[in-house]
Amino acid sequence: MAFDIPLTENELEELTSRSDILGWWTLFCQLAITAASFALAAVWPNPLTFIVGTILLGGRQMGFFVLTHEAGHNTLFKSKWLNECVCAWLTAPMDFFNGKAYMREHLEHHRSVGNDNDPDLANYYDYPISKERLKRKLKRDLTGQTGVRDLAKRLKGFFNPNLLGRETQYALIRGLVWHLVLFLILSICGVPHLIFMWFGALVFCYPAIARLRQVSEHGAVPDLSHDNPRFNTRTTIISPLVRLLLCPHGVNYHVEHHLNPAIPIYRLPAVHRLLKERGYFNGIHIPTGYLQVIKQLTHAS
Repeated sequence: MAFDIPLTENELEELTSRSDILGWWTLFCQLAITAASFALAAVWPNPLTFIVGTILLGGRQMGFFVLTHEAGHNTLFKSKWLNECVCAWLTAPMDFFNGKAYMREHLEHHRSVGNDNDPDLANYYDYPISKERLKRKLKRDLTGQTGVRDLAKRLKGFFNPNLLGRETQYALIRGLVWHLVLFLILSICGVPHLIFMWFGALVFCYPAIARLRQVSEHGAVPDLSHDNPRFNTRTTIISPLVRLLLCPHGVNYHVEHHLNPAIPIYRLPAVHRLLKERGYFNGIHIPTGYLQVIKQLTHAS
């Protein structure tokens, strides 16, 4: 679907160009921050660094998801083969994800945002909701109820192949292999117990981060039924700290992504600046921070 975007053909050609250098740099930063999160608790072992490291790893798990999404769009690197390999063998396994199955649903989401064919519709269609209801959802996430449920589903499927197709079964095997590799690396470094940080983040942090990301993108937007991303999608301006903890790799620029999914994540900030300078967002409120988003997502009763 074409949208009236105030960008020239030359600008679009440049902004949709893929860069292996930027792709590898994005992946390197993701892995480096993951390693630093473990190192924090390894070098200064105490309860505080363990908790902080776990929170940071929750953000990194979202980072692996974002890179799975990006590679699934074939925009992280120039080569389709390289995108598929990185998605299948590195980024998706870190979240026990089936990247191919996710992208099949995700592409339908792009085609059908806000209508009955949107596979993500159930996650955000009834927003805004009451503050108490959102608190209950986040409480379930932060107390591990959502994370344990999701992890149990994966393990149940792994031990009962009849519940899963072969593709998903292989995806789970790759996930187990990479988590064994992570455990071996931590063991070689003399800190095997830090694997509990990773699974703690997966159970207690990642579900809340994933919920906030998803509902901030499409929940309580100006007009969910509209076919233009300016009205059915939300971009949020965030601080470097929030980028580290909740929204890595430019995933907060969601209007820009829906306008043209061929634009790599490392070029989305430039797209946002150009669109803003040219008045594309005139009349549209762009929240600065998640407190503003939460206010839009909730009502008093």
